[in-house]
Amino acid sequence: MRTTLAGAVAAAGVALAVAAIADAPPHLANARVETRSAAGGLESAFHAAIAAARGPAWIGYEVPTEGRHQMCCWDSTDSVGLECPGCRLEGRGGFRVGGDRDHRSDRTLSLEGDETILVLFRAEQGRLERIRTYSAGCALDAGGLPVVWLTDVRPAESVRLLRSLVASGVSAASEEKGGRWVEEPALAALAFHADPSALEALIALARQDASGHVRGQALFWLAQRAGSKVAGVITRAIEDDPETDVKKRAVFALSQLPHDEGVPLLIDTARKNRNPAVRKQAMFWLGQSNDPRALAFFEEVLKP
Repeated sequence: MRTTLAGAVAAAGVALAVAAIADAPPHLANARVETRSAAGGLESAFHAAIAAARGPAWIGYEVPTEGRHQMCCWDSTDSVGLECPGCRLEGRGGFRVGGDRDHRSDRTLSLEGDETILVLFRAEQGRLERIRTYSAGCALDAGGLPVVWLTDVRPAESVRLLRSLVASGVSAASEEKGGRWVEEPALAALAFHADPSALEALIALARQDASGHVRGQALFWLAQRAGSKVAGVITRAIEDDPETDVKKRAVFALSQLPHDEGVPLLIDTARKNRNPAVRKQAMFWLGQSNDPRALAFFEEVLKP
């Protein structure tokens, strides 16, 4: 009985330790971290944190990602060849993690990519200003700012939150910069979510959003997911979207599909589409593909 009790106590201790690790934020340098649970609903926890941010602050959480990804900052030579590159949330550039006494981390950047992503939101004066997404293995320097880390986040709730941010044009910063800091990063974050509802959200935005810019960006990020369902959405946009600019973005999205999927669809578009601007765009991306099927198509077109 004593052995069983001791084993149970030890197992409970291990479980508590694992729970503590799971609830902890990723490595954050120069951050004043406050952990809050989003078990009662992500949107309410998120909007409460945004409203409370009078000065600059970050809010973040971690969710499973579709596939495995490495998303860190590679715009600094400091991060090349290091055990774990680090990114500065404020400003640009990386910082040294492995050999820097002030930025030690036990997080190692996986050569195969990470299975989770970090979604971070910058807020100030009660408004959302920007969104950034990183792989879980990327160490982050918050520049001394507060960071509210949300735990117990359900991936489907993250999808709903990000989609609502795209649809609502939530901040003055988003409006001033044409969505550069909010709408576009929200779409990118959606594309990396493993939850099936993320794909459905991107498809809905590509088909129905009132903004041609958003529809075009959604088509691009859909192409990063690939699959026959995605290809069908993209080709439908080429045929049915009312804006030529969105049609051209959809053609570019075809060029982002794996060649076995994208090249035949580009050839079909270049051959049959009624819009000359769309046909020209399809031919341009075929020319960039270096695919023998594209070469055969051009030979056929140029044959006297």
